[in-house]
Amino acid sequence: MKRVAVPVTQGKLSEYFGGCNHYEIFEIDSGSIERSEIKVPPQHDITKLPEWAVHQKITDIIAHKVDNRILTLFTAKKINLFVGISVDTPLMLIEDYMSGKLQSDEKIINEIKLKS
Repeated sequence: MKRVAVPVTQGKLSEYFGGCNHYEIFEIDSGSIERSEIKVPPQHDITKLPEWAVHQKITDIIAHKVDNRILTLFTAKKINLFVGISVDTPLMLIEDYMSGKLQSDEKIINEIKLKS
């Protein structure tokens, strides 16, 4: 089973990882969505998000933009990040995830690493 989180602002993937209203978490098993839920993390300190994600049993996060520090923090917790993903609705992004079409944008990842 996978638990995939999408940071959401105004019904779509948040452009900025730390600036979302909430996270929509999809529980996926055997290639289908078993359930979804909306969670608001208790703190606005993005450095605390990896611990919160571990507590939520999140295995993957779909993101548009993050900084290198966030990449490092989530990687240390063995949470997969899909970075540079185009802004779309959470359901469309999860469908791409389940079909194997969701891919991180290497150009964005390289830009993030250069900025640090």
